[in-house]
Amino acid sequence: MHYLNRIVKKRIGLGTWSWGNKFFWNYKSANDDDLRETYNEALKRGFDLIDTADSYGTGNLQGRSESLIGKFLLDTPTAKKQKIQIATKLAPYPWRLGNRAFSKPFLQSLERLNNKLDIVQLHWSTAKYNPWQELRLLNNLCDLKDQGFDFQIGLSNIGPQRLTKLINYLAKRDHRLKSVQIQFSLLAPDLQKQYQVKNICEENEIDFFAYSPLSFGILCIDPDKDGNKENSFIRNVLFEIYKRAVSQAQVAINWCCYQGAIPLVGMRKKSQVIDVSNVFKWNLSRDEFNLLQEVSKTSLKKIPKNPFSSV
Repeated sequence: MHYLNRIVKKRIGLGTWSWGNKFFWNYKSANDDDLRETYNEALKRGFDLIDTADSYGTGNLQGRSESLIGKFLLDTPTAKKQKIQIATKLAPYPWRLGNRAFSKPFLQSLERLNNKLDIVQLHWSTAKYNPWQELRLLNNLCDLKDQGFDFQIGLSNIGPQRLTKLINYLAKRDHRLKSVQIQFSLLAPDLQKQYQVKNICEENEIDFFAYSPLSFGILCIDPDKDGNKENSFIRNVLFEIYKRAVSQAQVAINWCCYQGAIPLVGMRKKSQVIDVSNVFKWNLSRDEFNLLQEVSKTSLKKIPKNPFSSV
């Protein structure tokens, strides 16, 4: 795929927020075999990134997403394991204070993931309520790397101003960012700000991860089945491109890929992986992309902002 006058590899990540989440996604352990099938199919079809977090899993199931991935990794051949990246996010809870507050959570995540952990991300920025906290937590991650733990550092839910500051902060420790993930989709709020983050990532050769590329599934709803037609204009455009014999989900994800982003797509079924993997087989035309850009700009309703995202 061509992007910015160069050939880039189209990449898609498997998102696992729903794995263990009873409250929002009605997780049931009886469906773990479905999740194993989802994982295996994703690896089979070329997904090379799996994103999780130590907070994924509700109540006493906290960490469940990591544990499931770790269990599935045990049955994964070494050659396949070497081709994928496992990225987790550590939550900067208010009680995780000081230069060592991430040490124990990091080791717990590493254990749950059976020692396969390639990227460790700060789950959200604390800039709005305790700006010094995230600096100490990032310092903690630098210390862990200096002690010999082999992983790269990432950020999540970060704004352009804070991102620039944290890039410079890590540089003073002779470390750099591997990745940044933010909410990025056709219905994402404040896209102008998100593009500023994306530009900074490109300037600094940082991987740009797009979470919620399907806007919590809204972009997959058939506009003919939506009772409120006024709210489905953007999906009507997706549906028109869908007539190319591709799904609406593929169109929305390819909008991310067209721009060099790495979409993190939440999936729980093998069939979902099969559908999304078809994104690897086709690209949007320039005219189709421009049309999607226009309807995205003129869409009056967006999904809610993440309250933890910094400026």
